[in-house]
Amino acid sequence: MLRKKRTGLSHMQILALGFLLIILTGTLLLMLPVSSRDGSSTGFMECLFTATSATCVTGLVVVDTYLHWSLFGQIVILVMIQTGGLGFMTVGVVLAVLLHRKVTLRQRGILSESINAMQMGGIVRMIQKIFLGTMLVEGCGAVLLSIRFCSELGLARGIYYGIFHSVSAFCNAGFDLMGYQGAYSSMVHYSADWLVNLTLVALILIGGIGFLVWDDITKNKWHFKRYRLHTKIVLLMTFLLVAGGTFLFYLFERDNLAKDMDAGETFLTCLFDAVTPRTAGFNTTDIASLSDAGKLLSIILMFIGGNSGSTAGGIKTTTALVFLLYMWSNITKSRGITIFKRQIDGDAIKRASSVACTNLILALTAMLIICGGQPLLDLRDVALETISAISTVGMSAGITRDLNQVSRLAVIILMFCGRVGSLSILVSFTEKKKVSAIEYPEEKILIG
Repeated sequence: MLRKKRTGLSHMQILALGFLLIILTGTLLLMLPVSSRDGSSTGFMECLFTATSATCVTGLVVVDTYLHWSLFGQIVILVMIQTGGLGFMTVGVVLAVLLHRKVTLRQRGILSESINAMQMGGIVRMIQKIFLGTMLVEGCGAVLLSIRFCSELGLARGIYYGIFHSVSAFCNAGFDLMGYQGAYSSMVHYSADWLVNLTLVALILIGGIGFLVWDDITKNKWHFKRYRLHTKIVLLMTFLLVAGGTFLFYLFERDNLAKDMDAGETFLTCLFDAVTPRTAGFNTTDIASLSDAGKLLSIILMFIGGNSGSTAGGIKTTTALVFLLYMWSNITKSRGITIFKRQIDGDAIKRASSVACTNLILALTAMLIICGGQPLLDLRDVALETISAISTVGMSAGITRDLNQVSRLAVIILMFCGRVGSLSILVSFTEKKKVSAIEYPEEKILIG
């Protein structure tokens, strides 16, 4: 099934078209009357928005997943989440291996790009390991969540809820089926539940840590010094963002959302609020009720996102650290940037700056479109919505369903760019153009 004629398309263009095909297929399936709970056909834009959000593992919704979609519609969404989280090429290769089909060199190259692998050698073996690891982690998460949901919803429905929310959390999607407790309520009713909170947090972090980091850890176990530089940076940044985010949320919300909570619930709430902006999208508190400082912290964490080669979005932790280290090296007039006794190459610095600027420009453009078309919306809520979309997070202050068609289209484009890679999409349109051999003379300009 993976043997294709050479199309002349670049690897990134093939990946973008693949995701687009999945989104359109999901849209058509969701438009079927059987997909809605009341048996009526859902509008194209609502289905397109939902399919994009699911495939791009974002979690923003214009209709409540439980109240609007039937079991068939929910399963379609779940399949799109799993396919979008792992990547359609990963799923395709697993099927090819099961069917004993050969994976071509070109397909291996596309695979390497889809998971940001550093080399093509052993890529099929790594994909198999990723798939098996995903099934194992999601299975453990489903069992733990089912313990809670079965006691509340019965055996069959509890197991289904355990599977759905485990996949959604691991893939950092943020879709939930808690609408029976109140529309768009997410995990608010479980804010003091240690089992649900810690299971979801673990799934989100493991899914967002990155497939290459998994591979490094399984090979080198607990020998930190043997890890790749990428793995060391990912683990360091993950710890700093989770620990620092938890502490800052406590400082900002202790007299606001956490005012009437006991110590245990306060810790769980602050921890969850620090982890879920890493592109997960669930929430155990009302996002709209966060303090201004809490909303700004959420936006910063969402913009950074998870780690490269994972189910998470955002500019990625490695990009953020390289960007900050580069700024510090300029301030201290250091020669190059080093960390863990290794120097980071210049191309990584250029790419980090380009990724951060591209995402910021796209988010600001979408903010202008939304604010210009719907001036009554609060700027803070619009900022949170757009950063949530470009970073494929799914957190919202509740304005998603109030967006008009133009605003929804802007958010759809942001989600797509965020999942496939905003910079990669732009580069894919220019990578085959001939570069002029002419070099013009340099001239200095004033900066800063």
